[in-house]
Amino acid sequence: MWEAQREPDVISTYSAATSACEKGEQWQRALALLNEMWEAKLKPNVISYSAGISACEKGEQWQRALELLNEMREAKLQPNVISYSAGISACETGEQWQRQ
Repeated sequence: MWEAQREPDVISTYSAATSACEKGEQWQRALALLNEMWEAKLKPNVISYSAGISACEKGEQWQRALELLNEMREAKLQPNVISYSAGISACETGEQWQRQ
């Protein structure tokens, strides 16, 4: 972002924080950040949701991961390869092979 000489915006800051929660295996905090964004009238982006889905996968919360994929579609966001891969991994971790 700095190399592109762009100031970080609120959404990129939230996305980075959500991604940090995913890496720190703090799925509850990642979900709280997504909710905070909505409450602040900020629309989470694909990166924010993908990090949330990954955090749920690491926290063995496959149901929440799939709920986030559905929320993305309802928010008119197109899940990408990362989003779907994280959802599939969540199902694998939760031994939900029939849902993959």
